[in-house]
Amino acid sequence: MKVLVAVKRVIDYNVKIRVKADNTGVETANVKMSMNPFDEIAVEEAIRMKEKGAATEVIAFSAGPAQCQETIRTALAMGADRGVLVQTDAELQPLAVAKLLKAVVDKEQPGLVIVGKQAIDDDSNQTGQMLAALLGWSVGTFANKLNVADGSVEVKREVDGGLENIKIKMPAVITTDLRLNEPRYASLPNIMKAKKKPIETLAPDALGVDVAPRLKTLKVEEPPKRKAGIKVKTVAELVEKLRNEAGVI
Repeated sequence: MKVLVAVKRVIDYNVKIRVKADNTGVETANVKMSMNPFDEIAVEEAIRMKEKGAATEVIAFSAGPAQCQETIRTALAMGADRGVLVQTDAELQPLAVAKLLKAVVDKEQPGLVIVGKQAIDDDSNQTGQMLAALLGWSVGTFANKLNVADGSVEVKREVDGGLENIKIKMPAVITTDLRLNEPRYASLPNIMKAKKKPIETLAPDALGVDVAPRLKTLKVEEPPKRKAGIKVKTVAELVEKLRNEAGVI
């Protein structure tokens, strides 16, 4: 069974985000980029499936500019077998990525697609669900634990009230949550081996996919700065401020 894993190039989670002066977006020039953390979890889970014998090949997919090859190389260094890059400089929104993924799924015929539940840049949490709808496949979202056996996947999902256990038929799309696993660090020998692993480069037009944006960003603003706190000397003073100044009681 092939497993296709989607990986996205995002601003590193340790970087302090800066909004552009014209409020059209965030600064990405000369900013450290890395793989979306939820996608790292997806790659790790796919590699563990291969190590257990549940998968025969792990394919890392990404879409975006040429620099996305670096993100795919990271997945290859972790243990993925080969990569597929759909190269485009266009702004990619979740529906466009889902359509590109569907085209690659139709070409590669994997039994399972694993994606991060969301990206830390736009927090859309849409691509996995859209892909499953386009394919007509089963979907297990917010996966906390996976077990693949006998043509089905048992998924323990994180929900508001706790955990939910479901069993879905394959082929399927899985979106990973934070506690599914702890991604491994790529060793130096594997980083060197990754440089020799193949990455196929495709274009959206060759896949017959229109990636034109459907949504328009009107304005991006930083959240208001938090006001400094104050100390109160008595409980009565605290209650008075909560009632009269904060208006919460």
